[in-house]
Amino acid sequence: MNILMTIIIGALAGFVAKIILPDKHEPKGLIMMILAGVIGGVVFTYLGQMLGLYGPGDAAGFIGTVIGAIIVSVIASKIFKR
Repeated sequence: MNILMTIIIGALAGFVAKIILPDKHEPKGLIMMILAGVIGGVVFTYLGQMLGLYGPGDAAGFIGTVIGAIIVSVIASKIFKR
């Protein structure tokens, strides 16, 4: 059940990131949008724990996941230039 919730929250965060980002950085397609959200949640959780925002075992909230999805989408668009 936890994995399913991660995918659902990641999909919602990826959708919000797609709305916020300009066209050249936004994740293209449903799978990329979900991946950006899920990976963004993992990245922001790790960064938040390193910065002391979250304790051990805590996960990033929805806003943190959206920020992580934006970071992942921008980095991916720089690496894989279209």
